[in-house]
Amino acid sequence: MSAFETQEVRAVAKWVRMSPRKARLVAEHIRGRSVPEARTVLAFTQRAAAREIEKVLRSAVANAEANHGLNGDSLVVSAAYVDEGPVMKRWRARARGRVARIKKPTCHITVKLVPVADGAITQTPAPSAPAVPPTPAPEPETAPAAETQPEGEAQTVEKQEQEQETEPEAQVETEEQPKQETEPEAQAETPAEPKPKPKPKRTPRKKTEETED
Repeated sequence: MSAFETQEVRAVAKWVRMSPRKARLVAEHIRGRSVPEARTVLAFTQRAAAREIEKVLRSAVANAEANHGLNGDSLVVSAAYVDEGPVMKRWRARARGRVARIKKPTCHITVKLVPVADGAITQTPAPSAPAVPPTPAPEPETAPAAETQPEGEAQTVEKQEQEQETEPEAQVETEEQPKQETEPEAQAETPAEPKPKPKPKRTPRKKTEETED
């Protein structure tokens, strides 16, 4: 036997009254971890299978310390797997003379430990996301320099603007004057309409009584 095989310690729990699928879900969490980490994970796992696997782990650590003289805290879980065991079959009476089948599965839990120096499996750290380079800050937009005009040109521009403002006012005044002059002429041309004569009132006729002959 090689030195590596003598250092491997294992513990097996057979005919555990549990479904193998439920036990495998917990065994996956301790595979490749150190013994202290595996104990912490099982202590905070709320599944019933964690209690059974924790018993097997303690048995493997006790075997390593008692039979091989190893330190339990320096060991690593190299393998943890669950095999299917025999299925107990039961029956239950149902309606109309029928029978329902009840299956009670069992499993075999195996835990193997190796020292860290003997090529134990260590968890590879999760790949970190690539660092995103910082985006450069946008440069502030510089306002274009105002074009400077000589004083002489500025004065001429102001005069032109004032003249343009006064021209529309003069045009508005000239347009209002002819309108005012034409209004009385239009009134004079239109003759006054004659007032309608009042209708004479009709006097009611008096009824004459017919005399009998």
